Amino acid sequence: MNKQSSVYTLLYIIVLVVVVGAALAFTSISLKERQQANADADKMRQILASVNISASNDDIIDMYEKYIVGTFVIDDLGARVAYAPEAFDINVASESKDAPEARLLPVYECRVDDGSIKYILPMYGAGLWGPIWGYVSVDADGSTIYGAYFAHQGETPGLGAEIEKQAFSGRFIGKHLLKDGAFYPVEVVKRGLAPRGSNDYVDGVSGGTITSKGVSAMIDNCLSPYSAFLKELASSNGQNNLENVE
Repeated sequence: MNKQSSVYTLLYIIVLVVVVGAALAFTSISLKERQQANADADKMRQILASVNISASNDDIIDMYEKYIVGTFVIDDLGARVAYAPEAFDINVASESKDAPEARLLPVYECRVDDGSIKYILPMYGAGLWGPIWGYVSVDADGSTIYGAYFAHQGETPGLGAEIEKQAFSGRFIGKHLLKDGAFYPVEVVKRGLAPRGSNDYVDGVSGGTITSKGVSAMIDNCLSPYSAFLKELASSNGQNNLENVE
């Protein structure tokens, strides 16, 4: 065949595309399991970070299995959902877009070193340039925040990206989600300001106003559906305290 002909050129391109496509497909399939394992390990790391536990890549699975003593899925009434997917497998990004009554709400139960139980709740929202997400851990009283972790896909370094640092997430420790039996999401506000209502609040990121507002909206949208569950925890904790006094 004449190598200078257009037919030869066309056949050459077709063969090249097929070979390269097959090679890429094979590589993708071969690496899929490893990529999923890495993604799962990173998710475990983030979950543990919300209870102030650091883990290396070498021991992340062991640490997760040590501290996460249970997982379950609830609805917006606080009831456990039968036949739901595993909490770890639920797509929180997708669930966060549904109406609260239609959501599957994952809960991670963690026993920290002092023996106390914390409940970890996932969140997902929107920042300035892309998605943001995180986890908040709550004491067994259903109200007091024990720890928090936030992450982002593409916020501005030195500005909105600061939500990923302990200097920001640490501000949530000790804040409360329940007051007088009512749920109040913690708000993220401009430094020096305070919300008009009874909500606890933290200062936002300097120069990251839109990202800070995104975090505040994410907390409201994603934690509000857990309010019945948190109130039940508070009620149970109060009953346990009465029994201890007796």
